[in-house]
Amino acid sequence: MKIEKGNIVRISFELKVKGGEVIESSEKNGSLEYTHGGGKMLPALEKRLEGMAVGDEKKGLIAANEAFPEDSLPTKDMPKKEFPAGLELKPGSQFEAKGPDGKPLAFKIVKAKGDVVTVRFLHPLQGKDLEFRVQVLGIDDPKAKRRASMAPPPPPVEALELSADDLKQE
Repeated sequence: MKIEKGNIVRISFELKVKGGEVIESSEKNGSLEYTHGGGKMLPALEKRLEGMAVGDEKKGLIAANEAFPEDSLPTKDMPKKEFPAGLELKPGSQFEAKGPDGKPLAFKIVKAKGDVVTVRFLHPLQGKDLEFRVQVLGIDDPKAKRRASMAPPPPPVEALELSADDLKQE
C-alpha cells in the first residue's frame, strides 16, 4: 500500500533548519500520525511522502520558497494609525512587533491604501531551507479498510543482557 490522499499515515521523522537546529523530531515527541492531504502537515513534505510505502525512508531538502510560500500565509487589514507616524508604508516593507503572547511577530506590507494597511504575517522560519528525514511506519486506508504497518524494530544488540548461562547448546 502506498501513501495517498485520505490515508492515515504514521511516520518517524526529523525536520530541521538546513545545517542547524532540529525543529521537530520523533526522538523528541514520538512518531507522528496525520491524515494525508488533510492540511495539517507541511504541504511540501506531504508532496515528498506521496507514493511511499511502509518501511520506505527518505531524506532531502525543502527550499525556503516551497516550505512556506508567502502567498499561502495569512493577511490582515490594520488601521494606518497603528504604525509609527511619518513612516513610509509601502508594499514589501517588513516589520516586527510583539504578538498577544509577547513573542515576536514578523509581517510584511502587502498594500497600503488610505487609512488601511494590509499586512501578511510571516512564518518564523520564512526564508530558511529545511532538511527532512522520514520513515513510513504505518498506513491506514479507512475507505478500503486496509492497514499496513511495520513491526517495532528489535532492541539493539547492546541492550540485550545475556550471561554465559543463558547460552546453552542443545
